[in-house]
Amino acid sequence: MSARPDEGRPGLSEGGTRLASVAGRSGRISDDDIALVRERSPIADVVGEHIQLRNAGGGNLKGLCPFHDEKSPSFNVTPARGYYYCFGCAEGGDVITFIRKIDNLTFSEAVERLAQRAGIQLRYEQGGYVPGREQGERVRLIEAHRAAAEFYAERLSGPEAGPGRRFLSERGFERADAEHFGVGYAPNEWEALSRHLMGRGFTSQELIKGGLAREGRRGPVDRFRGRLVWPIRDITGDVIGFGARKLLDSDDGPKYLNTPESPIYHKSSVLYGVDLAKREIARRSQAVIVEGYTDVMACHLAGVPTAVATCGTSFGEEHIKVLRRLLLDQAEFRGEVVFTFDGDSAGQKAALRAFQDEQKFVTQTFVAVQPDGLDPCDLRVKHGDAAVRDLVAGREPLFAFAVRSVLSRYDLDTNEGRLAALDAAAPIVASIKDPGLRKAYTVDLDRWLGFMDEGFVIRRVQQTAGRAQESGRGPGGRAQGGQSGPGGRVAAGQQAGRGPATRPDPAGPDPADPAVRLEAEALKLAVQRPALLGPEFDALGPETFTLPEHVALFGVVAAAGGTAAGGPGGREWVDRLLEQTEPGAAGAVPGVDLRSLVTRFAVEAVRADVSVEERYGAAVLAKIQETAVGRAVARLKSRLQRLNPVDEQQEYNRLFGELVALEQQRRVLRERASGA
Repeated sequence: MSARPDEGRPGLSEGGTRLASVAGRSGRISDDDIALVRERSPIADVVGEHIQLRNAGGGNLKGLCPFHDEKSPSFNVTPARGYYYCFGCAEGGDVITFIRKIDNLTFSEAVERLAQRAGIQLRYEQGGYVPGREQGERVRLIEAHRAAAEFYAERLSGPEAGPGRRFLSERGFERADAEHFGVGYAPNEWEALSRHLMGRGFTSQELIKGGLAREGRRGPVDRFRGRLVWPIRDITGDVIGFGARKLLDSDDGPKYLNTPESPIYHKSSVLYGVDLAKREIARRSQAVIVEGYTDVMACHLAGVPTAVATCGTSFGEEHIKVLRRLLLDQAEFRGEVVFTFDGDSAGQKAALRAFQDEQKFVTQTFVAVQPDGLDPCDLRVKHGDAAVRDLVAGREPLFAFAVRSVLSRYDLDTNEGRLAALDAAAPIVASIKDPGLRKAYTVDLDRWLGFMDEGFVIRRVQQTAGRAQESGRGPGGRAQGGQSGPGGRVAAGQQAGRGPATRPDPAGPDPADPAVRLEAEALKLAVQRPALLGPEFDALGPETFTLPEHVALFGVVAAAGGTAAGGPGGREWVDRLLEQTEPGAAGAVPGVDLRSLVTRFAVEAVRADVSVEERYGAAVLAKIQETAVGRAVARLKSRLQRLNPVDEQQEYNRLFGELVALEQQRRVLRERASGA
C-alpha cells in the first residue's frame, strides 16, 4: 500500500402508552405515526427476535427474561394486549419499552428503529420530514454499517479483490456462499469507504464513532483496507460491525481486525452468525460454538446451522445470556451447547476456560475436538461436509473433557502420579452441582485413575468440597454467593435482579393471604376483562381492598371511567389505565409503582378458562364482596362485645339489627359465589 501524504427526553413516559409527540433532532414524531409503529410491530415477533417464546396457555407466551438471570422462564408476553411482564424482576411494558431497554435507546430512537423494521416513514412535526436528519444516533450508525456492508460486498467482484476470492475458494466457499454471508472486500485505499459514505450523507464523526474509520490529519481514514470483510450482525439482523482478515504481505496489521467498541458494537455480547442460527438453535435446542468466521460458514454449509462464533474475544458471560434465551435454557436439560476447539494445546486451554462458565448454563454442555487439529473449515475442505457433522455428533461432555485434560498432565503409571492427578481433578468433580452427576463422575474418576477403590476417591472429592466451603469459595476457586449456574444461582426474584415491592410489611396485609390474592384477581379482571365486572365492581369502594397498591389501582380504574367504560378490554383500555398512572394524573399515587402493577395484571393469566370467564367474573365479585362484608361483621361484633346490653340497650339493639342484616347479606353473597 502506498503511503498517504498525511496522515446529539422524549415527551412519552416510560412504557410508551400515552400517544404524546416525541422530539426528534429537528421535529417531533407525530402521534399517529407512533400509534402506527405499535400497530405494525407485533410484540411477539419483536420479542421473539431476541428470546425463544413458547406457548404458556391463556393466549400468553413465555421465555427466559433478557433483563435478569433466571433458571426457569418467568418472562410473559400477551400478544392480544401488546404487553410483556417479567414476574421475576418486574420489568414490563409495550413493544417500544422492550426495544428501549434491550438496546438501551431513547424513546425516539426505539420508535425510529421499529419504524425502520416495519417499513414506516415517520413524519416529524415542527419542520416536517427531512430525510436523515431526525434519526437517532443508533439508527444512523446502523444505516451507515448497512451501506458499508453493501459497499464491501460489491467490491468483492472487482479485479483488486482477487486475493480475497482466492482465499475463499481455497477454503471451499463459492460465490453464492460469500453472498449468503455477506462477505466483502475492503479496497486497498485510504479513503474509499469514507468517501462513499460521506457522499451518501453520513458525517465523518458518525464514521469514526461507529468504528468504520479513524481520525486522520485531513479527515477520516478507512479502518479496513486491503482485507476480506465479514459483516457482523446482531440478533435482529442489523449490521453492527465487521471482522476483517489480512490478505496482503504488505499489511503489517494483525491477522484479524475487528470493529472497536462503539455505541452499537459490544464484542462481549456479540456472536457472529447468531442472526442466521437463532431459529435453528431454538428448533433443535442446540448451539455450536466455533472459533472463527470461516468455521461458522463451513458448519452452516455442512449441515450444522446452529454454529456461532465470538468476535475477537473469548466466550464469556454475556454470550451465555444470549444463548440461554435462545435455547430457553431451563432445568429439563433438554438442550445442549457444543464447544469446538482446535486439538492443539491452545484449543485445550480454551476448552478448560469454557468449563469455568459451564455451570452458568442449565442445559448440557459438550466439547468436540478434532484429534488431528483441524478446525471445522479445514475439516470440511479435507474430508467433506459429513466430517463436520460427525465432529459435532461425536461430542464429549465438557466435564469429562475437563477431567481427562487434567489427568493427561500426570504419569498415571505411578502411585505418586495417580494421587497427584486425583488431587488435581477432585476440585473439578466437586464443583458439579448435581449430586447424581457428581457421584457418576467420581466413579469415572476412580476408573480412569485405576485405583479401583470408589470409597477412597469419593472421600477425597468430599474433602476437597468441604475445604472449599470452609474457605467461602466454591470448588475450583470460584467465589460462593449464588452467582453460578444450577444449584448455585440465586433463585429468580430473591436477591439480585429483583424488582419492586415483594417483601410483605410485617405490620401490614400479607400478599400471600387468600383474601389479598382475591383482591388481585378482581383487579386483574378489571384490567383485562372489565366488561365481566361492570358497574358492580366500580361500586365496591376503595375500602374493599387492603393492600395500599390495590387501593391505588382501584383508584386508577375509577379515574379512567370505571370498568363500565372499559368495554371488552384490550390494548386501548390498558393504555387508558396507564395514562392515569402518569405523574399528576388523577389515579397517580406518589411512591407507588402503579405502572408496573397495571402491566403485570395486563399480562398475568386469568385463572379461569375462557369458556367460563363470565361466571368466574361474577364469582370473584361475589367472593370479594363477601370478604368485605365479613370484615364489617367482625368489626360490628367487636363493637357489640364492648357494649353493655342493659345500660346501652338502644345502641346495642341497633348494632345487633345491622349485624343480622350483614349476616344475611353474607349468606346471599356466599350462595352467589358458589352458584356462579
